[in-house]
Amino acid sequence: MAQQPASPAEEDASVPSNLAPDTGLPLDRGAMVRFGAGFLLISVLWAVGLSIIASVLLPQRLKDLGVDNPDALLGTINAITAVVSLVSNLVFGNFSDRTRSRFGRRTPWVVWGGIIGGVTLFAVGVIGNTKLLTLDYCLCMVGLNMMLAPAVAVLSDRVPESIRGTMSTFWGVGAAMGYPLGAIIGASFITAGSAATSGFVVGGILMGISGIVAVALWPRERSAADLPPAGQSLADLARSFIPPTRGASDFYKAFFGRFTMLISYQMINAYQLYIIQDYLDLSTGQVASTVAVTNTIILVVSLAGGFLGGPLSDLLHRRKVPVVMASLCFALGVAMPWIMPTTTGMYLFAFIAGFGYAVYGSVDQALNVDVLPNPETAGKDLGILNMSTTFGQMCGPIITSFVVTHTGSYSLVFPISIACAVIGCFSILAIRKVR
Repeated sequence: MAQQPASPAEEDASVPSNLAPDTGLPLDRGAMVRFGAGFLLISVLWAVGLSIIASVLLPQRLKDLGVDNPDALLGTINAITAVVSLVSNLVFGNFSDRTRSRFGRRTPWVVWGGIIGGVTLFAVGVIGNTKLLTLDYCLCMVGLNMMLAPAVAVLSDRVPESIRGTMSTFWGVGAAMGYPLGAIIGASFITAGSAATSGFVVGGILMGISGIVAVALWPRERSAADLPPAGQSLADLARSFIPPTRGASDFYKAFFGRFTMLISYQMINAYQLYIIQDYLDLSTGQVASTVAVTNTIILVVSLAGGFLGGPLSDLLHRRKVPVVMASLCFALGVAMPWIMPTTTGMYLFAFIAGFGYAVYGSVDQALNVDVLPNPETAGKDLGILNMSTTFGQMCGPIITSFVVTHTGSYSLVFPISIACAVIGCFSILAIRKVR
């Protein structure tokens, strides 16, 4: 008896689809370029804008305002705003799923979120009361996550699985470039120990235009006005926030892996200025120079690592191995200033950890999209996954602040950061759905 030919799906169920989820058609080269440019620029712009303030000017401003313990206050501000980000990312991801606008589900949130984030980011530089400053910074995180949660969902909504790693690369490389570039720009605004107001202007403008630039570059989103209406009752709204349960084990493994990696990253990144000032014990002039060199190195290796990770992941049809190897590379980089508390150790950290985090960022978002249990709730589910980032951003500075406050040194910060990065690798390796 002749054997029935296998269907294409049965021949190789592991071959990623090359069809756009929203249209069911392949993307032409022009659309791919526009998506790539949009993901790159939105990430660069908001990351540069935020990093100018978060990495350099905000810590310096707390000192300029005469705060008694700026290290502790910075940890508190980061913890509070991380909670705000956590809630905002979930809420606006879900709201964008339920939006039925003629401009699409994601576009309105991406545009207005960036504008709100930019205005409030600028205001950090003109508010002199630390309580009001903290409140304003919380509003900035609301705006930022109002933009980011729907923007990330575009990967799931509109980008074919076969190029998702490459598009994730543009997203990840943009942020990996933006953070060090922002720190370099921020360092240039520090003069005689004071943070210049013009630095806050630049940061606010860059974040404010990031969503507008992305929406202008991406192919226009299809109208969502004719989609089936989302339930409008309070019960429907409440149910829409329930985390996925069926077939979601890989989803939560990815969540934990990202959470531990972000703890590791944020323990060092949020305190980069203070580590260089206090752990390396440098003068004010040396601090600005070291910050600039460190972040220049990170910027260069981020370009190399970021543009390598995603395309290689698509070529190999693998997500887990690049993520794990990148995490281990980051951990090795963190060990450098621990072993050598000198500018050389910091530069080796920048080179090794910067490369590792760039590769990680270029593949991790594609991995997260691939483990989603239901594409119809991508905004909400990615919001939940992005809570792992927020939890990590919240816990990292808290851990660093706790260690430094109780030991009077940054020495223990580095091995704890290394351990967190390594622990996350085991969770990623346990994922079954994605290779």
